Amino acid sequence: MALFDLLGRSWTLGVLWQLADRSLTFRELQDRCEGVSPTVLNRRLKELRESGLLDRDAHGYCLVPLGHELFGLLKPFGKWSESWAAGLSDGDTGSRPESVE
Repeated sequence: MALFDLLGRSWTLGVLWQLADRSLTFRELQDRCEGVSPTVLNRRLKELRESGLLDRDAHGYCLVPLGHELFGLLKPFGKWSESWAAGLSDGDTGSRPESVE
């Protein structure tokens, strides 16, 4: 339940998603997470570091192996959500997205 609590906090998933491919500085993260306040971003970065999911390197913040493993589990939600959003924009709120492997 602690993981779901962490992931459910505002901007946690956004930060993980942005760091999945490469390290980013604080400013780069803030630009990519449009609308996040510096206070909230600092708090999320601290929580994710304390949770052992990310750290800092010479280029900024980066996922550690455990963070990449978690992202690998979350990544299928991205494709599913695209199908879901497409259904919503078509006005078809009753249908389910196609199965995603």
